[in-house]
Amino acid sequence: MGELIAVLSGKGGTGKTSVCAGIATALSQMGNKVLCVDCDIGLRNLDIALGISELGAISFLDVCRGDYDVSMASHHPVYPNLQFLTAPMNCPAGDIDPLEFARMLNKARKKFNYILLDAPAGIEAGFRLAAKAADRIILVTGPDPASIRDARQAAQVLEQMGKKNIRLIVNRISKKMAAALNLTVDDIMDEAGLPLLGLVPEDEQVVLAAAFHQPLLGYGKKGAAAACRRIAKRIEGHFVPVLKVIK
Repeated sequence: MGELIAVLSGKGGTGKTSVCAGIATALSQMGNKVLCVDCDIGLRNLDIALGISELGAISFLDVCRGDYDVSMASHHPVYPNLQFLTAPMNCPAGDIDPLEFARMLNKARKKFNYILLDAPAGIEAGFRLAAKAADRIILVTGPDPASIRDARQAAQVLEQMGKKNIRLIVNRISKKMAAALNLTVDDIMDEAGLPLLGLVPEDEQVVLAAAFHQPLLGYGKKGAAAACRRIAKRIEGHFVPVLKVIK
């Protein structure tokens, strides 16, 4: 049975979706069958981060309602092990039947090694829908104080939901920023109250890859792309040192 991983953030602007896409791509490169599900009904940007914005895709709601089988999710043109379901349009997250959603994901478990759910930022209905279904939760934060505080609040909500397997990724971090904020990795973990899964450095390749309709891991080899590969290996259970972006 496949593993469900919800990729969440306490606030917008943390780069959660690019991290989700990078990890999903890396897991698929490692030979896993991976399904990416865009659960962010309001914004729907996961296709851009995956470099497939010009590719037609069915929505997860169409699969939930039985119009399509989950195996019909769009195949990535570059990574054959990676498939994608987009978010529906004009359907509030609160209107989605959680039982239908759970049934769809249970079917996906039988066909994929990993299912990654890119949830909307914040702690509203879409956040809770993805979190409830997940076996493992990745909480993405930026290094700024507001993002870290919101990550802590999101973690508290998840703990109230009974979620245990929660790990932190600090995205868009640089030595210069850390020095200006007088910030260490230990500070971030202490403030968020979560163990660290990985660090992703600030990297202009993320923006350039999206602008040129390319997946990050196919566009760049270092920086954020390399960090996503390290995180994917850690998810698989391999011992991989965390990138020393800051001391």
